Amino acid sequence: MTERPDVTAWDQDAFRARVQVALDGFLDEQAHRVAPIGDDALRLLAEARTATSGGKRFRAAFCYWGFHAVAGSSYDATGGQDDALLRACASLELLHASALVHDDYMDASDTRRGRPATHRGFETEHRRHGWRGDPGQYGASAAILLGDLLLSWSDELLRRCGLPLERVVGALDVFDRCRSEVISGQFLDVSVQARGAADVDAAMTVLRYKSAKYSVERPLHIGATLAGATADQLVQLSAFGLPLGEAFQLRDDLLGVFGDPSTTGKPAGDDLVEGKRTVLVALALDAAPPADAARLDAALGSHLTAAEVTELRTIIDDSGARHQVEQVIAQLASTATAALAKADVDPPARDVLLKLATAATVRAG
Repeated sequence: MTERPDVTAWDQDAFRARVQVALDGFLDEQAHRVAPIGDDALRLLAEARTATSGGKRFRAAFCYWGFHAVAGSSYDATGGQDDALLRACASLELLHASALVHDDYMDASDTRRGRPATHRGFETEHRRHGWRGDPGQYGASAAILLGDLLLSWSDELLRRCGLPLERVVGALDVFDRCRSEVISGQFLDVSVQARGAADVDAAMTVLRYKSAKYSVERPLHIGATLAGATADQLVQLSAFGLPLGEAFQLRDDLLGVFGDPSTTGKPAGDDLVEGKRTVLVALALDAAPPADAARLDAALGSHLTAAEVTELRTIIDDSGARHQVEQVIAQLASTATAALAKADVDPPARDVLLKLATAATVRAG
C-alpha cells in the first residue's frame, strides 16, 4: 500500500508535534541509558529536553520534503516508514539544539526562546546551592558537555532511524559535511568578531557556512539522499536551498536587531550587544556617515541601554542597510523559487517547499 502525504492538508503545527514526539521518544531511550550514572546525568538529560523543545522545526521540514521531492508516488508509508523518516528529520533538530547551546555560551547570551540559556541556568543552580568553585565556569562546562552530547546524539538518531541502511549511509555522509561546515563557519564568525572588522563578503561567508547551508540546503540533501536522489537532483535542490538558506539567515539578522523580544525570545537589539558582524552591520558601516559608522563600530559588543539600542537601530536604518537587506532577501527568495520551479521534483512536494520558503523568509521570529 502506497500512501503519500496530503499536500492540501499539510499542517506545520502537526508536523512540529510529530517531530517533538520523535525527539521525546529518543530522549526517553537515553534516559534509561544514563540513569545508572546518577542524578547529575539525569539533570543534563532534563536540560537536553528543554533545549530540544519548541522552535520552528524548519530543518526537519526541509529534510522531510526533500525526501518527498525525490520519492514522489513511489513512497511507501507502511511498516513504520514514516515514523523512521520523522526520526531522521528529528536528528537535524538535535544538531540545531547543539549549535544553539554552544552558540549561546560563545556569545555570552543570557536567554534562549525566553528562558535562561543553558550555561546561565547551570550557573544559577551552582550559585543557588553554594557549591565550590566558579559558578560561571560550571555553567560553561555544562553547556559544552550538553552541546557535545546533543551533537553525538544527532548522529546516533540518524544512524538508527530505521530507514534502509544503504540510504542512511549516504545521508550520514551529507550529515558529516554539514557538521564540518557549520562548526567551521562558527569559528569563522568568532574570528571575525575577535578581529573587530568584517566586510560584506566576509559576513556573507559566515552566513553561508554557519547557518544557510545547514538550515536549508543540507536538510534537503539529507532527505533527498534518504529517498535515493541522483547527483543532478541534489544539484537542483542546492539551486533552491542555498539562496533560500541565505535569505532565511538574513531575515534572522534583521530580527536580531529590529525584532520584537516578545516574539524572538531575545532581548531587543541582542545581535548588537553580542557584537555580531552581520551583513546588515557590514552594510551599515559602509554606508553610514563617518561619525555614525564610528559610533556603531565602537558600540558593538558592549552593554547597551534601551536608548542606545534605539540609537544604533536608527543609524542602521538611516544608512539604508535595513532596506538593502530586505531587497536582498526578496531577490534570493525569488532566485530560489525560480530554481525550484525548474527542478525535477515531485509536484506536490514542490508546492509545500514553496510554502516553507515563504514561511522561512517572511516571519516575525
